[in-house]
Amino acid sequence: MRIPFFLLLALLFHINLTSNAQGINEIKGQVNDENGQPVTYASVVARNHSTGTTTTTQTDSLGIFIYHNLSAGGPYSFAVSHVGFQTQTISGYDIKADANISLLIKLKAVENGLNEVIVTGRAGALNRTKLNTSYSVTTIGYNALSLQAPTSVTEALKSVPGFWVEATGGEASGNVRARGVPVDGYGSIQLLEDGIPVQHDPALGYLNVDQAFRFDETIQSIEVVRGGPSSVFYSNAPAGAVNFIPRAVGDKTEGVFKLTAGDYSLNRADFWVGAPIGDGWKLSAGGFYRTGTGVRNPGYTGNHGGQIRASLGKTWDKSSFSVDFKQLNDDVVFYTDLPMTYNSKGKIVGVHGFDGNYGAIAGAETQRMNMVQGDSSLYHYDNTVGTAVNRSQVTVKFQTEFAKDWFLKNSLRYSNTQTQRNGLFALNLLTADSFYKAQSGLLGQAPGASKLGFQYVTTGTAFNSNQNGNGMVIQGGLRGITMPQTEVDNDLHLSHVFYTGSSKHDFNFGYYYAHFNQNFSRYSSKVYLDVENNSRLLNIVALDGAGKVVKNFSDNGVSQYGYEWADANGEQTTNALYVSDEWQITPALRIDGGVRWEYTQTDGVVEQSKTVNLGTYATSAMTTGNGVWQGYNHHFDYTTWTLGADYQLSGDMGLFGRYTSAARIPGFATYYNNVSSSAVTQTMQLGEVGFKFARRLYSLYATGFFTRYNNVGFSNTVSTLNGFTTVNAFANTNTYGLELEGSLFPVKWFDVSATATLQHGEYQGLVAEAVTGGTLTQKYNYNGNKLIRVPQASFRVVPGFNLFGNHLRLQAPVEYEGKRYTDVANSQILPAYTKLDIDAQVNVTREISVFGVIDNLTNSLGLTEGNPRQGEIQSAAAGQYIFLARPLLGRSFKVSLRYKF
Repeated sequence: MRIPFFLLLALLFHINLTSNAQGINEIKGQVNDENGQPVTYASVVARNHSTGTTTTTQTDSLGIFIYHNLSAGGPYSFAVSHVGFQTQTISGYDIKADANISLLIKLKAVENGLNEVIVTGRAGALNRTKLNTSYSVTTIGYNALSLQAPTSVTEALKSVPGFWVEATGGEASGNVRARGVPVDGYGSIQLLEDGIPVQHDPALGYLNVDQAFRFDETIQSIEVVRGGPSSVFYSNAPAGAVNFIPRAVGDKTEGVFKLTAGDYSLNRADFWVGAPIGDGWKLSAGGFYRTGTGVRNPGYTGNHGGQIRASLGKTWDKSSFSVDFKQLNDDVVFYTDLPMTYNSKGKIVGVHGFDGNYGAIAGAETQRMNMVQGDSSLYHYDNTVGTAVNRSQVTVKFQTEFAKDWFLKNSLRYSNTQTQRNGLFALNLLTADSFYKAQSGLLGQAPGASKLGFQYVTTGTAFNSNQNGNGMVIQGGLRGITMPQTEVDNDLHLSHVFYTGSSKHDFNFGYYYAHFNQNFSRYSSKVYLDVENNSRLLNIVALDGAGKVVKNFSDNGVSQYGYEWADANGEQTTNALYVSDEWQITPALRIDGGVRWEYTQTDGVVEQSKTVNLGTYATSAMTTGNGVWQGYNHHFDYTTWTLGADYQLSGDMGLFGRYTSAARIPGFATYYNNVSSSAVTQTMQLGEVGFKFARRLYSLYATGFFTRYNNVGFSNTVSTLNGFTTVNAFANTNTYGLELEGSLFPVKWFDVSATATLQHGEYQGLVAEAVTGGTLTQKYNYNGNKLIRVPQASFRVVPGFNLFGNHLRLQAPVEYEGKRYTDVANSQILPAYTKLDIDAQVNVTREISVFGVIDNLTNSLGLTEGNPRQGEIQSAAAGQYIFLARPLLGRSFKVSLRYKF
């Protein structure tokens, strides 16, 4: 994939593929805001008041819409609507067969978004706006996304209240915690693209769903449902659903072309082009290509690759059909924990000799390594691929109104994903002297030796007690995971709108099917590294009294091959039935509810392991397969339900409430590496009460919520120099919270928006083994302790300035994350931090804009994660002055040039 190919596509699609033949009318309109700027992707509905027929289109990237060959007659009206604007209707147009009419429509801003149509979290046939939804939903539009310029799926969600997001691991493998649900990755929310799951199970072992999805210019907006009815309409969505909505083709050729450059060798090109090609058919194509080292430069190009997609669709009468193909081939670097400490003022910093803002443990010496396996073959470890994903995806959608007020819709997605996830993980951090003391028993294997030492692999130079100004070493793990997967998802639902007396029902019956196959293999080895940027490999050596090497325990830096090994494969099939009804009792009051029954069957085999010794220290305790495969075959089912109500106090104010009983049932992810795993259905009770109010100058959305999570599982794995200790536990959690969203528009040149989450979450009934010095010891009661990694208070405030007639937009997002804990015992604290960004947009012309982003302007070293390999029930690193943790990425910038036509 090369940029010139993008240019060729743009030129091909720029040709106008429609013509205005004799006898065919053309209605062309321009939609602008109050400042004369085009309003892009506004909905335009033409209604023939004599026949009652309506025809819908939308404005393109320049605010233009075109109707070809509307039925002669009238009178016609044209209603134009867009989020943030008052709906404008112009009427009284009689249209002749060969008419050519030009319209200019100006929309007045209301800045509240309450009239935006919501498509996520429901399956009804009628449109439902944000004002009259009975659940919490956040919408992130194209303009906001363009300014924010998120580099990852996870980062795109940082403006959502109720979500704690962590994107410090790179462009993939992020973490999202929703409404106090203490589950990492995407274990509590579902990620959708155009309403269909990207991956049926978004937290499938090491296969996080955000690894298989990339954000680019083919995406128009995002809808985020927090809790609510998500678990009725989607699998594995107990705490919410995130829907990335693609661009739609209008009635003329249009496109976007964007070039981005930034520090750390960032170069990126995005494009999207769409056009009608006749007889109701529309075609579009888009994608991106990107290269860069990443902010934490490992010494090689850590991010490289892109994706291409093409869509073809047709609309006729009351039916539509579309097929979309997407190919993703992308490698992204994966950042893990770093050596951190406190300075004399108590401020978090990197240890001496290591840059906490920009440093990376990975480097040239750990870039590629051959790791000996139990059968003496070699595992070729390549850290330059990071998380490498090669994914082919096909989506087919069809919908029709086959009879009056009867609607049928089917969405099918097939994907084939090949994932290789390589990473260098910091397992333990200690001084070299502490290592020598802890491992002094090795001297018994080296006759004539009197002490231990470290030597650099590449030079043979001795490691001294104050090397790099810190005298510290890292025990690291080189981990390689291979996960090929194929999946089919299909969602079919039938909707019917009918009346009972004066009330209206929007009834829906649906059937969901998903099937996937996955293989899983893993191999890991331990190495010792010094503590500096791009850490270097060390050999463990035994020395005599004169300092000569008596024995080398390591093999080119590897102290133990095969400390992890796995080989397994399996499949899972899910069938679900769901029913919902939206009952409009009065114009102001609506009650809706739904029920979902889901049945999952999973089976597979896991090869059992053995330990082998190939005769050296590094190969003396290698885990490998023993040729015995143990199988499993299990099935689970559960019924979830939801009930909600919405009451509209006025056209700009509403109330809602909802109660949901949700669950996450076991499946392949429970057994993929251990057939003896305890299968527990995790159930949740979620409640919310909300208030929505918006006017032109201000808006406020407030939601109080309650989440009870039953049987949440924990695995407390503690890494020691000689192995791992593990204990599992289950607990319940209770969380009460308040989510706030608000905006203020006092003058045209200034506005401010803000989100806030206040929550109080506790563990209930958690009694587990405690950890002392890496050893699991006595029972300990954690009842009443705070949830791990979830702040009790978080805020995001975005003041913005609109200058020079809206040609310049400047905004400065400020984020505050309160104190958090790394473990259930609340023994290790992640301090509160503040982060400041700068976003800018310059509209050079209607077609050309320039964007600039400075991320983490003040170089905050806020910690987002402790060291999970030191235990998440009770951290073995608690109270340590020097520790492993993952901080925010250092300051970076990027500039984009966008051209729209």
